[in-house]
Amino acid sequence: MEMNDIKLKKRIAVDMDGVLADVYEQFFRLDEIKTGTRKTLESVTGVLELEAFQFGRDHVLSDDFFRTAPVMKDSQQILEQLHQQYEVFIVSSATEFPKSLSEKQAWLGEHFPFISWKQMVFCGSKAIIQADIMIDDHFKNLDYFTGQTILFSQPHNALADAGKHRRVSTWKEIEKLLL
Repeated sequence: MEMNDIKLKKRIAVDMDGVLADVYEQFFRLDEIKTGTRKTLESVTGVLELEAFQFGRDHVLSDDFFRTAPVMKDSQQILEQLHQQYEVFIVSSATEFPKSLSEKQAWLGEHFPFISWKQMVFCGSKAIIQADIMIDDHFKNLDYFTGQTILFSQPHNALADAGKHRRVSTWKEIEKLLL
């Protein structure tokens, strides 16, 4: 069989926090436990996560923050469908928070069992990532990416112009866009 006969799958790099894992809900929940008051979505809109929550850095450095984060609605079934049609990699800037490495791997194994360890990329900078499509919630990861970029809406990016990136707010929108 010649190379021309093989249909190569497009590669998708999918962020974990804020795209697969609902870290905002995790911050809201832990912040409410710590302060006794639940912040509103409006109060954190336009502010980076670690700035929006007074104890945000403490939370991400604590045990189980990443391990117990809720799963984004519809992400499991839609990512599994994408996995059938694309070469999928989960790409997470995990080395900033060393405890998160094993927690993120365990979380992915529990909630996305069809993703193998070979498809998990834990890094510092995503600048080295090469794929056809990147789905992320941070401009710092999308702005220098050379392929198609999909900005997943989160409170910290909600007020910003999406620029050259295609903005989506749900996994159902990703499904319509890529499947």
